[in-house]
Amino acid sequence: SCRRGKERSRPGCSREGEGEGVRVPRTAPTPATQPLPCFTEMMSLDISDSSQIYAAFLVYLDLLEGRNWHEVKHVGLAELQLICLHAREREQDSLQVMVPVPVDISLSHERLREIMKKASLSCDNPDTPMSVTLAIVESDSTVVYYKMTDGFVIPEPPDSTQDVDNKHWKKKRKKLSK
Repeated sequence: SCRRGKERSRPGCSREGEGEGVRVPRTAPTPATQPLPCFTEMMSLDISDSSQIYAAFLVYLDLLEGRNWHEVKHVGLAELQLICLHAREREQDSLQVMVPVPVDISLSHERLREIMKKASLSCDNPDTPMSVTLAIVESDSTVVYYKMTDGFVIPEPPDSTQDVDNKHWKKKRKKLSK
C-alpha cells in the first residue's frame, strides 16, 4: 500500500522555483529528507515498540527494493504489538507472511505459537500447514529470514536418482569412517 514512486505535486505544495503555488523556503524538507509515507503509516499504527516499527520498515525495504518482491504491504497486529508484512516473491506466487523482529527480542514457544496463529493467512488448501517467516533484524540492518511451519513439512523429493545415490553413498562413507 505504500511504495516509493514519482513525486506528485499538489496545488500549493511546490518547492521554490517549481510550478505554481506557495513558495517553500529552501530549509523545508525535501523528498530525500522526508520519511517515506510507508514509514509514517507504520508509525501511526497502534504499536508501542519503536524498534519493532523500525525492524518492519527495514524488512519492507529489503523485500521491496533489495529482493524485488511484489505487493509488499504492512499489517498492524495491535494485540501482538507487531507489524507483519504480506508479500509475494513472484507475481504468480501466493502471499507470504513476514514477521519482522529485532534480534534482541526474546521469543518463547508460546509467543511463537501465538504469532503463528494470529499472523498466518488462511489457505485454500487444507493440507497446507500454517506458516510465517520470521525476519530477524540485526543492529547493522542485516535481515535473516527463518521460515516457521506448524507441524512437519515433508521435503521435496530430489530432482534425479543420481542425487539419491550420492546421498546414500555419503551416509555409508560416514558410517565407515567412524
